[in-house]
Amino acid sequence: MSDDYGDRISRENKMRIQINQKLVETGERERLKELLRTRLIECGWRDQLKAQCKEIVRKKGLENVRVDDLVAEITPRGRALVPDQVKKELLQQIRTFLAQQSNLP
Repeated sequence: MSDDYGDRISRENKMRIQINQKLVETGERERLKELLRTRLIECGWRDQLKAQCKEIVRKKGLENVRVDDLVAEITPRGRALVPDQVKKELLQQIRTFLAQQSNLP
């Protein structure tokens, strides 16, 4: 890896930290989490994941399923099932928030 690449990654990480800090400080992070939660419930995502969890437990048996294993198995499915429209809406909300923040470098 070149130093330029490492510097770029370092700058990106610092920017992520600053953005996350601003989201937390302003309460925007919690608002966005609540919006995401609401949209996922509205589109049936939560019910889909719940049904998949029940199916995994049914197939493997309750005694053979640990919560950590269930989370590891269901997480990739859950991410893949998030509708594009929900992702787009959340991204637009984040972009709008960032555009309104004038004191980020």
